Amino acid sequence: MNFLQTVLAFVVCLGSLVIFHELGHYLVARWCGVKVLRFSVGMGKVVWSRRFGPDQTEWAVSALPLGGYVKMLDSREGDLGDLPPEDLKREFTRQNVWKRIAIVAAGPLANFLIAIVLFAGLYMHGVEEPTSKISVRATEAATAASAPTVAWRAGLRSGDMVTAVNEQPVAVWSELRWNLIQAAIDKKEARIAVERVGQGRFTFVLPADALATLDLEGDVPGKLGVGVGRPAPVVQEVIAGGPAARAGLLKGDLLLSVDGTPVGDGIAFIDIIRASVGKTVQVAVRRAGQQLVLPMAPQAEQAKTGKGTVTVGKISAYVELQPDMITVPSSPIAAVGKAVARVWDTCTMTVKMIGKMITGEVSLKNVTGPITIADYAGQTARMGAASYLSFIAFISISLGVMNLLPIPVLDGGHLLYYSLEVLTGRSVPERFGEIAQRLGMGLLLTLMLLAVFNDVARLL
Repeated sequence: MNFLQTVLAFVVCLGSLVIFHELGHYLVARWCGVKVLRFSVGMGKVVWSRRFGPDQTEWAVSALPLGGYVKMLDSREGDLGDLPPEDLKREFTRQNVWKRIAIVAAGPLANFLIAIVLFAGLYMHGVEEPTSKISVRATEAATAASAPTVAWRAGLRSGDMVTAVNEQPVAVWSELRWNLIQAAIDKKEARIAVERVGQGRFTFVLPADALATLDLEGDVPGKLGVGVGRPAPVVQEVIAGGPAARAGLLKGDLLLSVDGTPVGDGIAFIDIIRASVGKTVQVAVRRAGQQLVLPMAPQAEQAKTGKGTVTVGKISAYVELQPDMITVPSSPIAAVGKAVARVWDTCTMTVKMIGKMITGEVSLKNVTGPITIADYAGQTARMGAASYLSFIAFISISLGVMNLLPIPVLDGGHLLYYSLEVLTGRSVPERFGEIAQRLGMGLLLTLMLLAVFNDVARLL
């Protein structure tokens, strides 16, 4: 069932974005007076088609479901000598350069517009998500002797409510995560403003050198020692006969530390217990105002992870894990403003990432392909409509940015040609265009192979 849901979520996501992208080209081409011969969803051989409209445009579905295209009347694709003069006037290359720029740019702009609409709708509705309250892991590993995390060294502590990062207001976890990623990409320090219960307001600094060396793949805040703030680790249930019950742990006990390592929340406690299989740990708890130390030996169990099946420790007890949640709806004007800012920030971050990949500052492992996109599509669809729509908006922005890259065969390559034509007053020589097309196709195929390789490597 999960596989079918993943496939369906992927098809709906990519298919809808391809349609909107090509509709951008189609509508602006019609507005500019260019005759459109075919609108295809998919590439390759046409498997279904119908003709509609005054120009009898062919609306088609093609065999290869990745991508799509709009075919316009174009003299570069055949002899148009037999066409009547009124049709020749509507041929693409006969249009002035500004109309051609508008037609080509309309596809990526449609992707950005759809993302703005989706984000604005989500902001107006209000999305329930964790607050900016954080948990801070004291050490890199589940032992007190391990090196302290970047966040712990900076002075951040579990329970702090983050209010701003580098003077950018923060209210929810996603905004905190986003600002930390941007600071890491820019290789600059992150100034974290927090409110600490009963103590006041403070500002702590995550140093630039620590952020600059981060691997940006995966959980960036987690690599700094920062996680979603969760309730105090109070025991909710103890299963009879398990290691916790045998050690004397009771419902309502507040977990304080394991072998001297503080546990700020249930996740921290679980991580330590999972890593303690085969040994006895000393668990400090507070019960009815008194502190007790309970020795317990986690039992070995098999658990599935992204890297296969591993042996972990479990004590057969449950602690509270649900973080504080908040829903913040926005007015229509504020929602549109936030959506535009979100799309702009995502575009700039994507361009920076691409630039750092080219210069070797960021690993090429970050290039993802259809398998990873499908996986995330399925995961977000199972999380709910808001997460799925947010994911679609992000992919739409990525498609828009990728299509604007100055690579021949992409929209950005054509825009580069037309920009040179504006500057020089002459169109790019046909022979040069043919060579550039071949090089661009080779580069694009290389990127696709790299993306698929990375996808398979992640699965393995």
